[in-house]
Amino acid sequence: MSIRPVMLALALGTLSSFAFAQTSAENQVLGTWKMVSATIDPGGKNIPAYGEKPNSLLVFTPDMHFVEVLTDADTPRFASNARGEGTDEENRMAMSRSIGFFGTYTVDSNGEFSGNRVLGSTFPNWVGSVRTRDDLTLVVNGDRMTEQFRRPEGTEIQIEWRRVE
Repeated sequence: MSIRPVMLALALGTLSSFAFAQTSAENQVLGTWKMVSATIDPGGKNIPAYGEKPNSLLVFTPDMHFVEVLTDADTPRFASNARGEGTDEENRMAMSRSIGFFGTYTVDSNGEFSGNRVLGSTFPNWVGSVRTRDDLTLVVNGDRMTEQFRRPEGTEIQIEWRRVE
């Protein structure tokens, strides 16, 4: 038996193990997260971004997709009880106190969030946008996660999440 095939097998096995070790860090953001608080800081004011009772979820799936729905539990109900028949004021209030979007995300070799791409959103201007760590950071500490986001005009938003699953 020739030593070459044995050496080649050992080399490939070692490289495969090394490559697996480099990409196998645990995905830190994976799971379902419930919003604890959100603050927005327009012009130095620190105010609740989704009211005093935010009712929001963020889900990161193992196949690298995410869904985020941010709502204010105190948003008034529509008098008509029909989504398509709200008044201008009801629609304006609902739009300003909520957003939903989804897409794909990436993590780095340490399992830390590194960016996302928005594929769909209730705010159409976000569709197709890509965010990197320069725009959006997610830092996980146990079952808590802090999200920091800067809007294009410079407004800072900070959201605190708690892992629920």
